[in-house]
Amino acid sequence: MDYQQINLDEYSLSGAGGTALTYTHKQEKRLAKLFTPGFAADMAAQEFFTSQTVYELGIPTPRPIRLVTDGERYGAEYELIEDKKSFARIISENPERMEPLSKEFATLARSLHATPADTTLVPSMKQRLLSFYENREMAPDFLRGRIMDFIKTVPEHPYCLHGDLQIGNIIRSGNRDLWIDVGQFSYGVPEWDLGFTWRITGITNEERSQELFHLSPDQLSHHWQVFSAAYFEAKGKDLEDKVRTLYPYAATRLPFMIFLAYHKPINEHIARQFVAPLFDGENNW
Repeated sequence: MDYQQINLDEYSLSGAGGTALTYTHKQEKRLAKLFTPGFAADMAAQEFFTSQTVYELGIPTPRPIRLVTDGERYGAEYELIEDKKSFARIISENPERMEPLSKEFATLARSLHATPADTTLVPSMKQRLLSFYENREMAPDFLRGRIMDFIKTVPEHPYCLHGDLQIGNIIRSGNRDLWIDVGQFSYGVPEWDLGFTWRITGITNEERSQELFHLSPDQLSHHWQVFSAAYFEAKGKDLEDKVRTLYPYAATRLPFMIFLAYHKPINEHIARQFVAPLFDGENNW
């Protein structure tokens, strides 16, 4: 893989996420995303090539340009979208826009989930997760078996998934909304996306919620309530029942996302206390 060396003196630090920093070129309309040290070069390449596929499928996302490295970290350059803000940032600066933006996010997510995927180019989320658990010991044995049994019951569904569906990964520039961080883009049932969204909006740690979304845990919780009601077009007991169906999807994806973020397996305490109960329909977060 051809990683081109960049000189960070030509860039300005412009953003930070859970696993990467972004840098804006001082003269050209380019944005470099570099993963934190320790992330393998092939992971950066996988995200870049997936982004190329998503872009070529016509999904609104910044144009991928090239693979880059600063000599220590690996990543890629993308088209710079000027005057953009994520939905999370807009809400943090304008809390009164929480409800309309959460409803808009639901509309965008429903539209994505109704978009047919080219299954010859886009991977299956079901098969990606099954391969992950078959080939890596990233969950305790008692949990790994339950997870794999569950994955095998999930039907294939040839429609698009974002893979990291949350309000930090949708940006607005003028009258355009674009998906970003599409490295886990795939196809499958929408519950794979929605289970992850439910989990990540359930963060109760103030520092972590501010770091990831610039929002408080209460704001994230409120966003989920508005988003889920709009997405499912449901309320009350009906909405609660629909959300409960997401629990095993959230449980299945959690060790996978922990591996992507931290390159380590989920520990047994977390697995027993927070993950395993979700297979029994218990929300113990």
